[in-house]
Amino acid sequence: MTTQDFDILVASAQHVDYAQLICDEMAESAKARGTGIAQRSPEYVANKMLEGKAVIAFHKDGTWAGFCYIETWSHGDFVANSGLIVNPIFRKEGLAKAIKERIFKLSRTKYPDAKIFGLTTGLAVMKINSDLGYEPVTYSELTQDEDFWAGCKSCVNYDILMSKGRKNCMCTAMLFDPAEKQKAYEDKMKKITHKATLLERIENAIKKRIEKFTYSTT
Repeated sequence: MTTQDFDILVASAQHVDYAQLICDEMAESAKARGTGIAQRSPEYVANKMLEGKAVIAFHKDGTWAGFCYIETWSHGDFVANSGLIVNPIFRKEGLAKAIKERIFKLSRTKYPDAKIFGLTTGLAVMKINSDLGYEPVTYSELTQDEDFWAGCKSCVNYDILMSKGRKNCMCTAMLFDPAEKQKAYEDKMKKITHKATLLERIENAIKKRIEKFTYSTT
């Protein structure tokens, strides 16, 4: 089985009936890992579908396979791709990465200037984020929107978070900053242009020497 056996699409009104199943699986997955999770209600998840801010995956046979949604914070300056979950029967098939790539693309389309961040304890998710261009950061570089941090209250590690003044916790913070990526790209292009210009100057200098030598010997 490969990711080609799945359809990953932007969720809509026709998928709201899966909200309860998705929330139940999120809770069970967190319990199995022994890690915390900011719990969401089926109503919240369904609303994300209605807003076009979620992706859902199905196996070719119609079985629900996975889900992830977008949250916005600080008036849209920050975006989080949250609630990534894969049906247990379809895990280790590369589906989580495919879903994450699809929700990342949707986030970049809807909020091209927003910083995309995540908090996770999962090494697999960290690897996926890194492949997408996320960088590990301190909590201070994330949104300071109180509503975001209030969402952590349902996490089993919330007391740890608060005892550390919201500066760190069990989760690793990762951030994709489009402005930084653009700057890095521009710097790279400048270096390439500089090298090309330098090479051209060297070639011209060699050409002139050859012409001078040719002229002097004729």
